[in-house]
Amino acid sequence: MKAKQTAFALAVVFVVYAALIGWRGVLLIGTDEPVAIVLGIAVLVIPLLGAYLVWREIQFGRRTEVLARELEAAGGLPVDDLPRRPSGRIDRAAADAAFGQYRAEAEAAPDDWRVWFRLSTAYDAAGDRRRARETMRKAIGQHDAAG
Repeated sequence: MKAKQTAFALAVVFVVYAALIGWRGVLLIGTDEPVAIVLGIAVLVIPLLGAYLVWREIQFGRRTEVLARELEAAGGLPVDDLPRRPSGRIDRAAADAAFGQYRAEAEAAPDDWRVWFRLSTAYDAAGDRRRARETMRKAIGQHDAAG
C-alpha cells in the first residue's frame, strides 16, 4: 500500500509542476517574440510528454497488480523464499539458480501469461529490471488477449 501512496504523491507533485511550467509556456507564447513563442511551445511539450509517461507507468502498475491478484487467487504466485543478504537484497546466486525453473516453464508454455508473470518476478529477483518489465509486458499482453 505504501508504494501506491508514494506513486499518488509523486503524481500530485508532477501535476503541480506541469501546471506551473505549462503556465510559463503559455506566458511565453503570449509574447510577440518569435524565439519566446518557440520556447513556449517547447516548454508546453515537456509537461505533455511527462503526463504521458506518468500515465503509462501508472497503467503498467495497475495492470500488473490485476495479474498478481488473479494469480494469487489461483494459488499461482511464486513464493518469496529466496535467501537474503543482511541488507535485505535477494542473494544473487540463489536468484540465478531459481531463474532456470521459471525460464523452463516459460519455454514449455509460451502462450500462458502466468509463466511469463513468474519469469518476470525471477528476472526482478535476479536484478535484471529491464527484462523483468519486458517480460511483464508480455504477460499483460497475453492476459489481455486471453481475455
